[in-house]
Amino acid sequence: MANYSIVPVTDKNILDAARIHSISWKESHRSFCSADFIEQHSIENQRNYIAGKRDKGSEFFILYDKDPVAVVSIDGGLIEDLYVLPEFQNKGYGTKLLEYAVSKIQANGHTPVLWILENNHGAERLYLRNGFVPTGNRNHITGKLDEVEYIHG
Repeated sequence: MANYSIVPVTDKNILDAARIHSISWKESHRSFCSADFIEQHSIENQRNYIAGKRDKGSEFFILYDKDPVAVVSIDGGLIEDLYVLPEFQNKGYGTKLLEYAVSKIQANGHTPVLWILENNHGAERLYLRNGFVPTGNRNHITGKLDEVEYIHG
């Protein structure tokens, strides 16, 4: 991981970002979403999702280590869409991309905030290890699942 780079998502690399987002999102949601809903998150749909968020002001970044590995988005102080391809998870890429997002947000005078699904224990471990703490705020996603807010503190 010595030669990794983090660059903005542009029209030239948006398909790399969409591929990472699609594969990683499907894997992380497979255990609790329907197969039909999972399949709606195709590379093309995720490309449109990323392009739409960028059009509304979100910044997307992609981490390359020779190959495209991970993505993240920033909107003001909000960190979203942090996805690492399954075969590259638990190798430090998520931490590097999270550190990058936190530093960009702090440089702009904001406090980093993010939301995670309460059943995403891997993400929770990553965020807790990197200085995030739960605020106590929750959004009800479904009757069975909440989203929990974390702040960098």
